[in-house]
Amino acid sequence: MLKPEAAKMLVSAIRAEHFHLPIHVHTHDTAGTGVASMLAAAKAGADVVDAATDALSGLTSQPSLGALVAATAGTELDTKLSLEEVSTLNEYWEECRGLYSPFESGVKSGSADTYFHEMPGGQYTNLLYQSTQLGLSGQWSRVKKAYHVANRLLGDIIKVTPSSKVTGDLAQFIVANNLTEQEIIDNAETLSFPRSVIEYFQGYLGIPPFGFPEPLRSRVLKGKTIDGTGQICFEGRPGADLPPVDLKSTKQMLEEKWGAKSEHRSGPVDIRDVDVMSYVMYPSVFDEYMEHLRNNGNLSHLDTRTFLTGMKVGQELNVTLEPGKQLIVKLMSVGAPNADGQVNIQFEVNGQLRMAHVQDKTIGGDSKTRQKALKDVIGSVGAPMSGAVLETKVSKGDSVQVGDQLLVLSAMKMETAVCSPVKGIVNTVVVTAGDQVESGDLLVEIVDENI
Repeated sequence: MLKPEAAKMLVSAIRAEHFHLPIHVHTHDTAGTGVASMLAAAKAGADVVDAATDALSGLTSQPSLGALVAATAGTELDTKLSLEEVSTLNEYWEECRGLYSPFESGVKSGSADTYFHEMPGGQYTNLLYQSTQLGLSGQWSRVKKAYHVANRLLGDIIKVTPSSKVTGDLAQFIVANNLTEQEIIDNAETLSFPRSVIEYFQGYLGIPPFGFPEPLRSRVLKGKTIDGTGQICFEGRPGADLPPVDLKSTKQMLEEKWGAKSEHRSGPVDIRDVDVMSYVMYPSVFDEYMEHLRNNGNLSHLDTRTFLTGMKVGQELNVTLEPGKQLIVKLMSVGAPNADGQVNIQFEVNGQLRMAHVQDKTIGGDSKTRQKALKDVIGSVGAPMSGAVLETKVSKGDSVQVGDQLLVLSAMKMETAVCSPVKGIVNTVVVTAGDQVESGDLLVEIVDENI
């Protein structure tokens, strides 16, 4: 977001008031003005500016180190770095980037519209990938425009992790449901907003410096409480109201949950203090990681290329588990998938023939076509966006009020509680936990009490 003239004004003003203060400037280069902005900041008195090696610079990364070294050579801002040596180092990173090329975001050029939507560079490519996974492929331009709308709806907030995620979640929600800014405000009481948006309005991220936007906040929170406590929102810093964490009992719980022997592991998992802290901060992510570790073992012993792309038939691989303990793995054959999508894999481990059965994730799966919700029937509740059903909270025959949770969807770490838009009786629950759904798929049918 930092334009050259703005960098000059900002750094000059700080330097004039604080002569001895070290000034360190960091920016991303999404708009393509990063090198110019860093040069302007340096000339205005900045002590340090961030850059990235050329092969990894530009776009949503930092400005080019080589460009800054060359541009300042022979001037009073000379970095004293050798451009030749910087270029030699860059050759390594060119090779390294090629290794990860299958995971490139697809962004090919700078985008000056960042000055319009104000999306942080660190979020830009992540949100692009997330939008594709949510079924919004080909609608990136709409998502960027919706990000501008979402930012305004949230009160023009300071967008850093995690507030930028809230803005991105709301933007994708707007596009997935084809909503306008006014429709969001008018129908906020019945819309199934992403959980991050609801928690933002409840004050989970703290209180914005300029307050929450009204009447949107009151409408979003109508009938909602914090974890069923009856309290609608935090009044100050959320951490002040949190009970102390019992790290000892948490570690014991994790050891009981993940430390037991399983069919995939030869011994108990060693729960470290860093694991406890990971769970405390990100419980669902940690559980997902441990499930992966339990099913697959410690894959950090594999080299990067094998981990990312797999082995080819006939390829032999040396895997060092620890000093003096090495495995020689050779892939012998890969069979064709059966009707269930299972593939037989034959390989050798230190000369001994082994066989494994692997699920081919490119075929099969939950491909059945689901009935779509009826747009003109208020009790026909559809999925607000694509995702997996985490849990259902109602059953056939249950009475529900407006705003009651019906089920929870999850997609790309974004959870959405689907709420009842009407007071009535649940007639049908179409999905169960684990089901994959697309935007608009029928989830629950409710008989409107007023009909």
